[in-house]
Amino acid sequence: MAKILMVCLGNICRSPLAHGILQSKLPDSFIVDSAGTGNYHIGSPPDSRSISVAKKHGIDISTQKCRQFKVSDFDRFDIIYVMDSSNYNNVVNLARDSKDVSKVKLILEEIKTVISSEVPDPYYGDISDFEYVFNVLNEACEQIAINLKD
Repeated sequence: MAKILMVCLGNICRSPLAHGILQSKLPDSFIVDSAGTGNYHIGSPPDSRSISVAKKHGIDISTQKCRQFKVSDFDRFDIIYVMDSSNYNNVVNLARDSKDVSKVKLILEEIKTVISSEVPDPYYGDISDFEYVFNVLNEACEQIAINLKD
């Protein structure tokens, strides 16, 4: 049983989607959570557009609550997937040692055909940007689920 953490900036758009998508693809024996590197939205639900896009695809993320990434997350989780290089740098800067750093990965690097390793932040976009983010995260999470189940 692996414990996986999804991380973006505010924990309201990308990481809640990744959290919900991966959780829907894995048995209950796996633990999936999400967090943000910033403290802007602690305690809030995900962005309504993320909730809407997830719901359209049969995934309910409405009960998730935003939280900030903590150093103790390195102890709680086996793999920490970040959405972009800025998130990567923010998380790695909190690492205590090389073991912590080794847990941090860019989520889109799981897709062999990926053109960019950055999941774009859809916050200032429209619903089509959230759909795009859902689709790339769904592809990445499908590969992650396959790898974890092997």
